[in-house]
Amino acid sequence: SLDPRFERTILIRNKLDKYYNDLTPENVSKWVDGFGDLPDNLVRFSFTLPYWREGTTPPKPFRELSEDMNAEDIRQMNARGLGQKYMQTIGFKNFAAFMEKKIERMFVDSIGPVLSSLKDLRAQAEKVARNLSIEFSDTDPHRILSTTRDCGVSFAMALTHVMEGVLDLRPVVNLEDELKEFHQYHAQRGSSHFSTLPCEDFPTLNDYIEYLRSDIQLATFDVELNGGAQFRRLMCEVEIFLRFSEISVETKKRDVIQARGVSMSTLTWRDVVVKLLSNEAHMPLQRRVQYVGERIKWFFVKQKEAVLEFMDKLEGTPASNMYSPLYPKHAKLIKQNEMIKHLLFQTYDKACQRQLQQFVELFDNMLTSTFSNPWVFLKGSPTAGCSEDDLSDAVLPSFDDTKERIPKEIQSRSGTETVLSKWLSDIPMDSSQIDEAVDKVQMLVLKTYSFIRSQVCDQVELFAESFFKLPMMRRLEEDMAQIELTDDDTLNYQARRDRLADDIRQAQDNLVEVDGCINRLQSFKIKCEARGVSTMGA
Repeated sequence: SLDPRFERTILIRNKLDKYYNDLTPENVSKWVDGFGDLPDNLVRFSFTLPYWREGTTPPKPFRELSEDMNAEDIRQMNARGLGQKYMQTIGFKNFAAFMEKKIERMFVDSIGPVLSSLKDLRAQAEKVARNLSIEFSDTDPHRILSTTRDCGVSFAMALTHVMEGVLDLRPVVNLEDELKEFHQYHAQRGSSHFSTLPCEDFPTLNDYIEYLRSDIQLATFDVELNGGAQFRRLMCEVEIFLRFSEISVETKKRDVIQARGVSMSTLTWRDVVVKLLSNEAHMPLQRRVQYVGERIKWFFVKQKEAVLEFMDKLEGTPASNMYSPLYPKHAKLIKQNEMIKHLLFQTYDKACQRQLQQFVELFDNMLTSTFSNPWVFLKGSPTAGCSEDDLSDAVLPSFDDTKERIPKEIQSRSGTETVLSKWLSDIPMDSSQIDEAVDKVQMLVLKTYSFIRSQVCDQVELFAESFFKLPMMRRLEEDMAQIELTDDDTLNYQARRDRLADDIRQAQDNLVEVDGCINRLQSFKIKCEARGVSTMGA
């Protein structure tokens, strides 16, 4: 049932004149009351509506006919002795007066929720108008450059906090989605300057992803992360990628013989190994280093939205006291002003590209030096004499201890070089034993490359920190503080300022309208309460 308790139902009997002759002083009250069949709380009215013969014109105006019918209903029911209690339900005028009060009470009852919604709307309109006014002030032609730079410096500072780790910060991504998005981006650009897969044994990206998930079992593979935690996971992934680097072609007998030419001095097998390594091993490792750089650049590029979200969500939170109060203000400016956002993101992307180039260049220089003289690079670190038990007995060394330590360290660091030198001495020099020499040279090239690859992979995180992350974070503030506006930027800012002026006027007009509605409703509510109209329902 739509109204089981008859709280909204009104019973109307609109042909009272048909019952004049049936009603007597004995039954009129019972008839009006429905002979006991009507619920006590059901509101009911009885009256006669104006009527005239079909096809003819009304004998009087409709309003006069209605008043005549109402007067006749009252006279007839009074003549039959209907009590005053029931006379309030007779005639159209009583029905109209009831409906006026009923509608008024219903309207008054709804004023509270409507006023609450209007006040919320006013607060929202005030906030919009205030933000637009702030942006209009900050985009003043004499201040716009400093405003843009200030927003950029705040953005650069916020990057440090995001890298330190912020809880409940979006967007986040797991490693599978990160790799797929990275590969899709470079596939669309047609990038071919780096290796996209670790080796030929992984035909597709999905095979590499499954290897990382199932075989390596990276603990954070499926965890959605951003900031420093995502960077740490990235370092694990690129190190694994780098360790798949192998010499892509088999060293042939002709190559070994060709590499051992003649010179003004004697060419040794050591020189042959260096030539073969430079020719066959340098490029595969270089292409994978380029992959590492592109992955780090991609990571930083994707942190822009997370940094902006961090700045914006600080407003009104307890954590806002721990950071610069300018973060929320500048975040709103960046989000509302597309020109500021474009300039900041453009500067940020240029900084990422610059650090990528420096990272690749520095790494390439290191690889070039390594392959030109791998024996120096492969001198091991001095670890002899170190154990866990030594920590408990650690004391500051004396001068005699230092003099004793230095020769030991110099001697111990040449372990790998000593092994390689021994293998070199085992290679026969006699031309009649060229086949055996070729086999040993091939073995030595592979072994030397494995030592180089291991050293590079062990230090890839150090190189990423030194050549990319730290310079990026340290120099970004300086880059933001040096943003310059072009003539096109100035024109775009002026166009934005003109639109802001229109938006401010519109926001102020909206605020005036909302205030007017609130004032009228409050005045109406006061008048109703003064007349004693309940605001709690009929």
